[in-house]
Amino acid sequence: MAKETGSARAGSPLELTLRGVLLGGVITLLFTAANVYLGLKVGLTFATSIPAAVISMAILRGFKDSTIFENNIVQTVASAAGTLAAIIFVLPGLVMIGYWQGFPYWTTAAITGTGGILGVLFSVPLRRALVIDTPLPYPEGHAAAEVLRVGSESREGAEESAKGLSVLLWNALASAGFAILTQTRLAVAEASLWFRAGPGATGISGGLSFALMGVGHLVGISVGMAMFLGLVVGWWVLLPMLTAQNPLPGGAEVWATTVFSENVRFFGAGVIGVAAVWTLLRIAGPVIGGVRSAMAASRARHAGTVLAVEERDLPISIVFVGSLAMLVPIAVLLWSVIGSGPLAGSEMLLIFGALLFILVIGLLIAAVCGYMAGLIGASNSPVSGIGILSVVAASLMLVGLFGRGQGAEMTDALVAYALIVTGIVFGVATISNDNLQDLKTGQLIGATPWKQQVALVIGVLFGSLVIPPVLDLLNTAFGFAGAANAGPNALPAPQAALISTLAKGVLGGNLNWTMIGWGAAAGVVFVALDEVLGLMGRLRLPPLGVGIGIYLPMSVILPTVIGSVLGFFYDRWARQQRDPEFAERMGVLTATGLIVGESLWGVGFAGIVAASGSDAPLALVGDGFAGPALTGGTVLFFALVYMLYARTRRLVTSA
Repeated sequence: MAKETGSARAGSPLELTLRGVLLGGVITLLFTAANVYLGLKVGLTFATSIPAAVISMAILRGFKDSTIFENNIVQTVASAAGTLAAIIFVLPGLVMIGYWQGFPYWTTAAITGTGGILGVLFSVPLRRALVIDTPLPYPEGHAAAEVLRVGSESREGAEESAKGLSVLLWNALASAGFAILTQTRLAVAEASLWFRAGPGATGISGGLSFALMGVGHLVGISVGMAMFLGLVVGWWVLLPMLTAQNPLPGGAEVWATTVFSENVRFFGAGVIGVAAVWTLLRIAGPVIGGVRSAMAASRARHAGTVLAVEERDLPISIVFVGSLAMLVPIAVLLWSVIGSGPLAGSEMLLIFGALLFILVIGLLIAAVCGYMAGLIGASNSPVSGIGILSVVAASLMLVGLFGRGQGAEMTDALVAYALIVTGIVFGVATISNDNLQDLKTGQLIGATPWKQQVALVIGVLFGSLVIPPVLDLLNTAFGFAGAANAGPNALPAPQAALISTLAKGVLGGNLNWTMIGWGAAAGVVFVALDEVLGLMGRLRLPPLGVGIGIYLPMSVILPTVIGSVLGFFYDRWARQQRDPEFAERMGVLTATGLIVGESLWGVGFAGIVAASGSDAPLALVGDGFAGPALTGGTVLFFALVYMLYARTRRLVTSA
């Protein structure tokens, strides 16, 4: 790789260009709008870096002087903006509680933009600790790098590049094709079976998602098995016990999913909280080392030393001054929010407490989210779980300042303030969750870090300008479930509903602390288990992976686990081949294609849904076809997986 980078760098190729930034901005409009809609509809967003890289290469290939580095800048801009759309996990809560009637443009943009820029700045020193000096897999970072490499090298007509591009394209087409088939309802998108387990209830549920299978391949067997342990604990141990203790009317599915949402997820949040703290303790040394390394690089630059391109981050002085400078617009924003309402008269106390909270908690969350993204990928990193912990911490801060038992008007104002502060911190979380993935891509292809960091800031600005009108449009057209203006097609906005409920619960004194506490205790056990396995030289089970396996739905976790097992067996086969590195790279491209196809289709389908106003605009059959769709769809899904991996192996052995 070093040889490739040096060769590519010989001619001072184009990187941070105006056309690249503008193209990234255009792609941002599409991806951000799609992510906002899908996040409010189903509670999930998709990573935009890979589809952005594919689109960028297709367009910039028409320019003879375009480079892999310029394409990387395009995907960096679009990725940052698309990821920032996850702010919808918090801000709709302000409409749901009646504090906002719509989304005031500049206030919404300021909350989104200030948090996002802080996320970029906070993660600059983390790059050295979490991207360079770390064994973290960064699945989407590697996948995006492979996409860029194949797209760049295919011009030379090399046999390996041609085979890699073939794998990428065919797998992407198969992935997108199956996703389209699920939208026609000729095949199911999720296969599930719900049943009673003694006096309780549970089930087995798996999404038929090529993208999740690809992510599982890329994260590896250790993380996959940790997530499987979490799945077993959450769904097959806790859920039967808790449903038995909380009988509810309705079938096993409603019973199990209700108890999962109201209890098991809080247990998972407790595990994630302890694992996050442990992760911070473990990476404290490398993070401090990263800051020292960044400061040493800055001193060397000022002394006239010429740093390698790959070592040129934004100067640490700019990071420090920029972070402090961002507190000024945040303070002005918070002052305007307090206004002349019930909180008037406590401006200085509230603003000082919030700024300290944003600095301290924001920096910690940036480190944790960066680590989680490196561990399992930005798409599957449970940022909403970090949002839960953040809103609880912000609400507890306000309880400490004002106590409980305030009047209804005062309590509502405190809940709104907690949500706004959490919104800023959430911007830090979402961007740090994404941009270290982008910086990993840059490291793998030999890009210039400071140019990527500037592109990330530009992406944040694009996203913060696009998100408010999209939110306002959706609120006007549909409304949000539970809000005063909710229509018959109201968007559920599940995370925003949960986070606003948590804020009200902490400030009102009725939060489910019991499950959070039990989860924290279990987190200590999982940390100890992982350390013991490490000392014994056995397969590690990262506690964050376990917490994620408990917190996220089984339909997301199970295909990821299966993908990790497939990846394990493929890599074991690849290491026995004549050219193991090429064989393993072809495996990465196989998984990457699975992610690319479904991601690109997700963008297109979001536009179709938004334009048609229908939940199922492509449906060809009704509910009566559910049985054949389940059986046929499941068989077809695994048959395609087998054929695609078999094709990759044939291409490797024919080399």
